[in-house]
Amino acid sequence: MFRPLLRRLRPPQLLSAGSQRSFSGLPPPLPAARVRSLFLDFFQQKHGHLLVPSSPVRPRGDPSLLFVNAGMNQFKPVFLGTADPRSHMSAYRRVVNSQKCVRAGGKHNDLEDVGRDLHHHTFFEMLGNWSFGDYFKEEACRMAWSLLTEHYGIPADRLYVSYFAGDAASGLSVDQETRQIWLDIGVPPGRLLPFGLKENFWEMGDSGPCGPCTEIHYDHVGGRDAAALVNTDSPDVVEIWNLVFMQYNREVDHSLRLLPSFSVDTGMGLERLVSVLQGKRSNYDTDLFSPLLDTIHQRSGVGPYGGRTGAADEGKVDMAYRVVADHIRTLTVCIADGVHPGMSGAELVLRRILRRAVRFCAEVLQAPQGALASLVPTVTHILGDAYPELHREADRIVDVINENEAHFLSSLQHGSRLILRTLSRMDYKHGVFPASVAWSLHRDLGFPLDLVDLMLEERGVQVDRQELDRLISENQKVVSELQSDQSPVMPDVLSLAELQRDGVPHTDDSLKYEYRLQQHRYVFPACRASVVALYDGHSLVSEVSEGQRCGVILDRTCFYAEQGGQSHDRGYFTRDGLQDVLFPVEAVVLAGGYVVHQVTAAESLKTGDQVQLHLDQVHRLSCMVKHTATHILNFALRTVLGPSVQQRGSHVSADRLRFDFSVKGSLSVSQLQQVESCVNSIISANQIVHSQELPLQSARSIAGLRTVDEVYPDPVRVVSVAVPVSELLDNQTDRQTSVELCCGTHLLQTGAIEDLVIVSERQLVRGISRIVAVTGRDATRAREAGQLLSQDVDSLAARLSGSAPSGLDSTQRLAKEVGVVSDAVDSTAVPQWQRRELQSRLKALQRSSNTATRKLESREAAVRAQALLEKNGRKHLLVDSVETDSESVVMKTVNQLSSVCPHSYVMLLAHQRHSGKVLCACQVPKETASLSASDWAVAVCRHLGGSAGGSALVARGTGSSSDITAALRWAEEFARQRTER
Repeated sequence: MFRPLLRRLRPPQLLSAGSQRSFSGLPPPLPAARVRSLFLDFFQQKHGHLLVPSSPVRPRGDPSLLFVNAGMNQFKPVFLGTADPRSHMSAYRRVVNSQKCVRAGGKHNDLEDVGRDLHHHTFFEMLGNWSFGDYFKEEACRMAWSLLTEHYGIPADRLYVSYFAGDAASGLSVDQETRQIWLDIGVPPGRLLPFGLKENFWEMGDSGPCGPCTEIHYDHVGGRDAAALVNTDSPDVVEIWNLVFMQYNREVDHSLRLLPSFSVDTGMGLERLVSVLQGKRSNYDTDLFSPLLDTIHQRSGVGPYGGRTGAADEGKVDMAYRVVADHIRTLTVCIADGVHPGMSGAELVLRRILRRAVRFCAEVLQAPQGALASLVPTVTHILGDAYPELHREADRIVDVINENEAHFLSSLQHGSRLILRTLSRMDYKHGVFPASVAWSLHRDLGFPLDLVDLMLEERGVQVDRQELDRLISENQKVVSELQSDQSPVMPDVLSLAELQRDGVPHTDDSLKYEYRLQQHRYVFPACRASVVALYDGHSLVSEVSEGQRCGVILDRTCFYAEQGGQSHDRGYFTRDGLQDVLFPVEAVVLAGGYVVHQVTAAESLKTGDQVQLHLDQVHRLSCMVKHTATHILNFALRTVLGPSVQQRGSHVSADRLRFDFSVKGSLSVSQLQQVESCVNSIISANQIVHSQELPLQSARSIAGLRTVDEVYPDPVRVVSVAVPVSELLDNQTDRQTSVELCCGTHLLQTGAIEDLVIVSERQLVRGISRIVAVTGRDATRAREAGQLLSQDVDSLAARLSGSAPSGLDSTQRLAKEVGVVSDAVDSTAVPQWQRRELQSRLKALQRSSNTATRKLESREAAVRAQALLEKNGRKHLLVDSVETDSESVVMKTVNQLSSVCPHSYVMLLAHQRHSGKVLCACQVPKETASLSASDWAVAVCRHLGGSAGGSALVARGTGSSSDITAALRWAEEFARQRTER
């Protein structure tokens, strides 16, 4: 089926729409952009909501999600009470936005459903309004009803409302309050429908904030009582808006407790709302998709989109239209937000989406290579005004899609060759294809498993399905175990609210910045503190006992909590009166303004205890070195590569730094050298590192300021190198320097870095590179290791270019040495620019060595072939032994004998007396039907306890024997019986 793939491969004023629209007959269409702006303007202008931009689809600091899959994701810190009290987020009360969402992979996965029906999508927009401790049920319901019926003009007699029917097992009563609100608004009792936990009780996860919800459903038909069709998956009666009332917290033991303050979280899918307002049964018939479907038709070799599904969709052409239209939206949005097709996590999911789109483009739509990327301008035209980053990143998106499509087509060709080679081996001619090969093709090359099945089916072979299922299950188990690492003890929303209610002040952690240079040494402040709270993983407690894992909150601390890509501090504290007992600090995290020290109590500990904190100063200083070096590296990359370089992630630990950034391809040797030189010139100048807290709005006005996608506190800390922040703020200088918003701990002068070496630079995915660098003594060691390896390569080059090798053994030893040095160059921490140079030289040396080896092997094979001809003559069946340790020499000798005696059956065995191993090679005449080379070699080698493989003409293998004469006799007899039939 997939052979073509294998052959190549200004905003409008808020107006009521009610007067403009009539739902009898065909209403004037309301464009999707107007639907979106009406929603945002209604809440922002009429009801005092703050418009918050959509977050990127890559979740901020939430490893539980592959993608942002709901409007509430970016507001989880508010719901959980963990938002930084100095950030704008902590002040949110009424909020509205349109959020970019992706549901593919993980718990919410719509990927395989996309295209089969008229409403599933991997990318969609979620319109939502939120109340954080402000309005609750009545105002939320009234606003929703007003927007739908008065401003969008949806007839009230088309709407049905569901509410929570209660759950006796959970101790939850019917949500009569919500039901009465809807009755007061004017919803008829017959259109108010109760449903249970599954439909009308929303939970964030296994634990956390949750509550009953009320949903508004729309009847596409109208003029009837459609109450019985609500929540039955009827395409005629669809849910359009879900209003969630967060009033409980689900505890770890599954019990429910009332939250200290109630919130509202609503979500309405834009695509479905637009289909209602434009009078369409299919989302794909709206102006969010129709221009895209028209463009696909122009690029394809098939007829126009017809909207068919199931059996009516002959050849799955309309399904392909929907798949490609959906997937190109997802690809465009994700790549613009820094998620590129790759090998794990969200990147792996995006790779599958791209490859699924490529397959439907090429095979079903008969579109040429490059057609998929050519759809990006249409996507940016439809969505770019709402999400301007799509316009900014359009060229890069096209490049990434084209490169990945070409790579996929290349992988398909490579995978096809591997399948054919595997099939040619005699071991697999029994109707069952090895699952390990199929799984490797899928895991490593991204080769679709159904395509493997198809290729095998054409040859009457099938994959070992039971073994393949086992491999898939085993892989999922490994991934699950990697994701289930023990997480820090983090107070829940109720405990954080209790701390605030009890007047416990936020932790004073200003001491983490109060260090100084004294006689060229860093001096860190002493810190005494009081235990103000203890969290045992379930609730706040007054005391913990020995061996208990807990979170300790102090009134003040000098420890740095993990944030901004910098590792948390290490150290311990001691309790007054118990100075000899250490409480090691295992982790330090921030939660709603409180610094939580994770500890396994070495003795009892209770609130009110006085403690002395002991910071691991060596570890802290190492992190400071790496963090300042990271800022300088960021600046150097932009200096050398240009302003298009964008930070995509970083991590700072005591031993090394990691920096991810956008760049089209890997850096060249020259670029790596320039970046290192730029960094080290700043280090050697021992420039002063300045820091200052500024109002966030003022900080953002600084020219050249580097930021990442984070929620920053206000005021925010600004870190600059060489130029005081005040000068940058007042535009007193044109000097280009490193300046970033950063909460991390930094050096006071750059000289303490001493040296920086980039020891690794590679493309994580196409368009995103990762640099790993070391500093100080580690950098020196890397340079020294590079010099030693360079000397080794010089020595090898001299020996290879010297006098002719004395023999095959010495040439093979030299080739092995080249391989050993190559492995050392690949695995040793050395400057990456030098690694690239040495790898290039070693490849050339390997080629020279291989050429010399092949020549000597051919020469030796010629001598041995001549001797065997003199001994045996031109026999019809020539089976003999040869003295050599080289499998290649055995094979070449067989080849030369067969060229002289083209009608002879030739097999040679080489006995390794020290090990008992036997090398075997054979060749048979081209026109023979009685005995294939692979059958002969497999039989002999199995007789010798080994294995073999090859083609009908040529084969080789290995076995073991103490009696080579007997082995030769058996091999000759086997062949004679087959050839004399």
